[in-house]
Formats: sequence, structure tokens, C-alpha cells
Amino acid sequence: MSRETTSFVYVNYIRSTREKVFEAITRPELARRYWGHENVSDWQVGSGWQHVRDNDERTVELVGEVVEIAPPSRLVMTWANASQADNSDAYSRVTFDIEDYNDMVKLTVSHDELEAGSGMAKGVSKGWPAVLSSLKSFLETGSGLDIINKS
Repeated sequence: MSRETTSFVYVNYIRSTREKVFEAITRPELARRYWGHENVSDWQVGSGWQHVRDNDERTVELVGEVVEIAPPSRLVMTWANASQADNSDAYSRVTFDIEDYNDMVKLTVSHDELEAGSGMAKGVSKGWPAVLSSLKSFLETGSGLDIINKS
């Protein structure tokens, strides 16, 4: 029996460059400033990545694998709760497509292969809009949104 899946697509326009957007996603010291987490990997196809909370405990909350990487235009990775790392059915996929759009960047984040109705699907539907708004604020003003650190 196959599981029912759902997906989400978010599009954001940011006054920045593709390089800066890509770096904000992949460089831990930048991601923590708008996300409250660090994305940690060597960013090679097949390498693992971890989503580590920027706190004293350094809790690994999400894990996955880099599926495709083409800086500064595209990043595809698998995504699962760290507690479900051994369950292949728990993994979903996130794609970041970054393209020039007039004098700004169009960032499209697609999160698919999510189990419909799951806690992850519910969290993603609320989490990505906040994270992407904070990313936009960070890149345009130098400060992320406070809502990220409260989640």
C-alpha cells in the first residue's frame, strides 16, 4: 500500500544575489541568524546534513542527505526528524531553486514527498513561511525575524 503524500511550494522575492541566498541557506553561521538553526554539511552529493539548533545543547533536530547541488542556483536534499532517521518512509525532499529576477532573486522552495496529515507536513506548512520571511528580512536588512527564535 502506498502512502498518501502532499507537497508545498513557496516563492519569495528577495533584494539580494543568488550567491548570498545560497550562502544563507548553506553556511551555518548565516543560517543561525535568521533560522535559529545551522545547516551543517560538506555540501557534496551523497553527504549527510544536519539541522542543528543554535543553543547550548546543539540539538540535532533534522537530518537528511544532499541529493543535488549546483551553487548558487539549486540545492536538493532529503529531510526527516532526527528521531526517524532510520525510517526511510519518514523522509521528504526539499528543493531550493534560486534564480535572478530583474534586480532581485526569486527563491522557490518546494517541499514534497511529505506524508499527508503527518506532524512533519503540519510543521512544514507553518514553518517555511516564517523561515523564508526571516531569510528575506535577514538578507535585506541584516536582521532576521524574532518569530524564528520563539518556535
